[in-house]
Amino acid sequence: MFYVIFDLEWNNAYDYKLRKGMNEIIEIGAVKLDEKLNIVDTFKQLIKPKLSSKLSSRFKNLTHISMDEINKSGIAFENAISDFARWSGKDNSIFMSWSNSDLYVLIDNFKKFIGTSSIDFIKKYVDLQKYCQSFIEGSSSNQISLSRCAEIFEISVDTDNLHRALEDCFLSAECYRKVYDSKRFSAYITDCDKDFFERLIFKPYYITKSVSDDFDVYSEKLKCPYCKSDLRILRSYESINKTFRTVCECKNCRKKFWAFVRAKKTYDGVLVTKKINIMNKKRAESLNRSVKLN
Repeated sequence: MFYVIFDLEWNNAYDYKLRKGMNEIIEIGAVKLDEKLNIVDTFKQLIKPKLSSKLSSRFKNLTHISMDEINKSGIAFENAISDFARWSGKDNSIFMSWSNSDLYVLIDNFKKFIGTSSIDFIKKYVDLQKYCQSFIEGSSSNQISLSRCAEIFEISVDTDNLHRALEDCFLSAECYRKVYDSKRFSAYITDCDKDFFERLIFKPYYITKSVSDDFDVYSEKLKCPYCKSDLRILRSYESINKTFRTVCECKNCRKKFWAFVRAKKTYDGVLVTKKINIMNKKRAESLNRSVKLN
C-alpha cells in the first residue's frame, strides 16, 4: 500500500462555452510514501491551459509560474492526468490532499476536459487537512492552512517555495508523519465510488418554486406550537428570500401565525425546515377584517 499526497495549482479562467468561471489546473505535484511513510517517488507536471492564454496576477504572484515555463514544459491536461494515474499506482494507493478543495477542482477539470466527473483511478481518499487538524486542540471548524499547521507542529517552513505543487506535498507529508496513527487514520479513509464523486460536486440549493417535481410546499403539515393541532392556511404562500411565507390559523385555539417554510435540495433529497411565529394581536384583528377564511 502506498500513500499519495497530491497538490494542484490552478489559474482562474473563464469558460465562454458555459459562460462561467472555473479553476483550470496548471500544475500537478505529488509524493508517494511507502508503508513506513518514506518518500519513494515524486511527480511534477505543468499543464498548458486551454481556456485562457493569460495567467492571473494572483496566480503568478503565488506560484511564480510564468507562461514561458508552461510553454516550455507544459503538456495537455489529458496527458498529464494519464501520466499521474499511471505513476500513482491506482488501486494500491490511498490518495490525500490538503483539504478536499483540490479534489473539487480535479473533478471540475475532469468533467470539462475528459467528459466525466468520476476519477476512476482514485479508489480511496483522505482529507489530510481534516485529519491533521483533529490533533490540534481548540482548533475551530475553519480549515487551517498548511503553513499554519506546520508551524503548530513545529515544522520549519520555506515560505519562498510555498504554493508550488511539489513543495506543498513535501510539507504535507511532514505534517502527516508528525501525527500518524494507523487506527485513527483509518477512520478518515473514504471509498471513492461514483456516488462519492457525484455527491462531492453536487451543490445544494434552496427551492424557490412553491410546487415542483421535487417539492410541494402546500403538502407540508403545519402544527400549532401551543396545542399541536393542525394549522389552516389562510392565504397562498409567497416566496421571500428563499423562504415560503404564509398566514395560518389554529383550528383548535384560533390563534393566528406566520408560517415560514424553507426547502433545501440536497444530493439525497429535500431538507425542509419550518418556523411558526405567533401573529401580534393588532395584525391578527386586521386580518380578521380583511381576509375570508378558506
